[in-house]
Amino acid sequence: MDGLDYWRLCDELNVIQAAFLIIGRDPAGEQGNVEGWEANKRPEGYDAAKCALSSALLTGAIEGTVIPFYDDEYYGTHNDPIDGSINIKESRVRVTALRAWLADRGFRSGFFFPTEAGAPDYLDRNHPSYAPKLAAAVRAWEAVTSESKYRNNGKHVKQNLESWLTAHAAEFDLVKSDGEINADAIKNQIAKVANWKDKGGAPRTPGDD
Repeated sequence: MDGLDYWRLCDELNVIQAAFLIIGRDPAGEQGNVEGWEANKRPEGYDAAKCALSSALLTGAIEGTVIPFYDDEYYGTHNDPIDGSINIKESRVRVTALRAWLADRGFRSGFFFPTEAGAPDYLDRNHPSYAPKLAAAVRAWEAVTSESKYRNNGKHVKQNLESWLTAHAAEFDLVKSDGEINADAIKNQIAKVANWKDKGGAPRTPGDD
């Protein structure tokens, strides 16, 4: 593995880190000073990626945490936040949401879309027999069985699967030509395949016996 690979351990990234990774650069070492560089000295594509990410966070197009700038007072206290501002060092974006946002804009290669070494062929979108719906079912199952937000949330397994699949529809070609999400395929095909609690009854925490 190289330095970039270890960033795959992160569930969240700040805007600067995410922008670097989008353009295929390791944020380590550079991120602390990049905003002080002259624009023509910054890595190609960095400013565009940073601008797009900042706007998406502010509008809610990407799930994350927006930290604004404040009118600072003395002694470290804060005045009111500055409307429309975003502190790109402190604001954070969810990696899963970022991946879906990138895919929705046609970016489906690079750091956030690796071809995993040793990964089964059915998850490799470059494989000639790649089936998006099969890959979606597997990835949905992995997410709902491992991510904490799907535990003890009062929802049935199938509801959680549908929620994840809807959020990641663009990654698996589940968006129709008119821009509408293919809800029928999500509900009646993919979520049914991935649902390990298909006998009904009260909502159960993933992994419960």
